[in-house]
Amino acid sequence: MTDIIVPAEQEGTKAVLKHWLKKPGDPVRVDEPIVEIETDKVAVEIAATAGGVLAEILVEAGADIEPGRVLGRIAEGNTDPANAAGPLASGPLPAGRRRSQEVPEIASLPPGIRRLLAEHSLRPEDVPTSGDRLTREDIEAEIARRAQKSTSGVKIIRHDSMRRRIAEHMAQSVRTAPHVTALFEADFAAIIAHREANKSAFAAEGANLTFTAYVVAACVAAMKTVPGVNARWFDDRIEIFEDLNIGIGTALGDKGLIVPVIHRAQTLSLLDVARRLSELTEKARSNKLAPSDVQNGTFSVSNHGVSGSLLATPIIINQPQSAILGVGKLQKRVMVRDDAIEIRPMAYITLTIDHRVLDAHQCNAWLTRFVETLESWTD
Repeated sequence: MTDIIVPAEQEGTKAVLKHWLKKPGDPVRVDEPIVEIETDKVAVEIAATAGGVLAEILVEAGADIEPGRVLGRIAEGNTDPANAAGPLASGPLPAGRRRSQEVPEIASLPPGIRRLLAEHSLRPEDVPTSGDRLTREDIEAEIARRAQKSTSGVKIIRHDSMRRRIAEHMAQSVRTAPHVTALFEADFAAIIAHREANKSAFAAEGANLTFTAYVVAACVAAMKTVPGVNARWFDDRIEIFEDLNIGIGTALGDKGLIVPVIHRAQTLSLLDVARRLSELTEKARSNKLAPSDVQNGTFSVSNHGVSGSLLATPIIINQPQSAILGVGKLQKRVMVRDDAIEIRPMAYITLTIDHRVLDAHQCNAWLTRFVETLESWTD
């Protein structure tokens, strides 16, 4: 027997078993995905480490799991696909399904399709298809149809595991840390000029030069002034990290939020940061983030201004970190400079801190250096 085990390197200590891709008795090949787990950070498929037959399932879908837990077992046996179980038993076909079409096996579907079905507790036979194969559009149409059903005029949206994990994480952070927020504002004129002069060259190098890249670089500069912002609280000590691993909050629409991490940002050039941001954003939005892409963050950035917010406070700290930066919407505003009225491209900048770790003077010193870096950008 070979155990199917939750990887020890998963992000965090808790996860949920999302979906089994095989059922007992199904043949299994080495490196074939067999079960999917999900944390509040990322969904991961666990592959079989041995060939044979899925002998038993020890943990059912929806259960909380932790690293090292045995989920099921594989027995030696015939892995010839010809001996696999046939298509799912057919009952009455849903309206809209083609009569000549067989219902596909779950394991034969693309990972994205399997994930979408599992997230909404659907089976392939639940979804009427518009063509010869099950597509994402078919599933989304069925989800929309079901969402229209209401009780007493109330639309019911069931929590998926990511939404539950986000809720638990946010509530735990507020219970754990006394949140304090300081507000500054920054003039973006210098980095706007630099970006206009360099974005084509960056694009030629495969990097989308966004304002977020400058924000990350300014965070690195500010950490040199106040290293304690890149820290973690323990009951008997504070640990300050040498490596600056910056998580960037990335919205996934109604699905929620995920925080991919730029590791060792203090060693990266602006081009390196821009290239890494482009890679992570694409992976996040196509649901292809690996566990290593969301692990070991030491500081986070909430770029909430991209969705139109001028100011958000407090922004909840991503535990066990000690601070989170908020960047509001870039907006032209009337400012007074040297007794003259000017129109400047401005944004509100906040730093929310864990007051157990940091005090106001450290918070303000960090923000001062951060803003100075953005406003004096030349190279």
